[in-house]
Amino acid sequence: MAIEKEIETIPKNENILDEDVELEIKSMNEMQAGGNVNVEMMEDGGAEVDFDPNAGGMEGGEQHDANLAEFMEEDDMGALASELQASFDDMKSSRQEWEDGYTKGLDLLGFKYENRSEPFQGASGATHPVLAEAVTQFQALAYKELLPAGGPVRTQIMGKIDSVKEQQAQRVKEFMNYQIMSVMKEYEPEFDQMLFNLPLAGSTFKKVYFDSVLGRTVSKFVPAEELLVPYNATSLDDTDTIIHVLQMSGNDVLKQQISGFYRDVELAEPGANDSGDIKEAKDKITGVATDNYNEMHTI
Repeated sequence: MAIEKEIETIPKNENILDEDVELEIKSMNEMQAGGNVNVEMMEDGGAEVDFDPNAGGMEGGEQHDANLAEFMEEDDMGALASELQASFDDMKSSRQEWEDGYTKGLDLLGFKYENRSEPFQGASGATHPVLAEAVTQFQALAYKELLPAGGPVRTQIMGKIDSVKEQQAQRVKEFMNYQIMSVMKEYEPEFDQMLFNLPLAGSTFKKVYFDSVLGRTVSKFVPAEELLVPYNATSLDDTDTIIHVLQMSGNDVLKQQISGFYRDVELAEPGANDSGDIKEAKDKITGVATDNYNEMHTI
């Protein structure tokens, strides 16, 4: 025998809230009224809750790229600067033997004629060009392989290959080559300099970063003598400290201060020429007057 029972229907478009949900929303509203939490209702019916709206601290401190020096105490910055200066001195002294050998090796290139007075006045200053030829050949071959006319970027699809991934890979390749070869004007000449210095120094570096003055990413060649790491470091990935020595004019430093990259502090007068023996040897070969560095700030 069938038993009929009337089923109570729920009217459509009626908002039904669970009692626990009502209590939770009520609690949030009370906390928001007390200033301890910030609740923002979303369009999809959800809510975004910030339990500590004042966690950013000082104004601007919540920005990811904020200059930490703007929020540090003077005593803390002084202690940190002293520690970094001591690390720099230790790193530089630990590789002094390499710098001496590198400086002497630059004289063997024979790019500049020397009027020698030893062992007698007018002695021959000729140098065999075997080292210069080897460096030039390496530079030419590496440039052709690493920087072809179509651009240096190649793409590789990981996993299953289909037409959609192939088209995406082609777009990435074309865009990156356009950025490197057309937008980043300094990439090609800096890369060419790097390839010339690589066989001489044994190591060279590229520094890719966002330049706040130019408003775009730049790629700079960093010679080995301008980058210091601890003596026992095996790679840049696991080293504790990386120090990059910069030579900047007062105008360039001022631009970085205006952009907010550096603190707005009064600059001291540039000190005496402290570009290093390797830099002086390179300038001697190319005929650059080292006195010009007296106008540069060492950072």
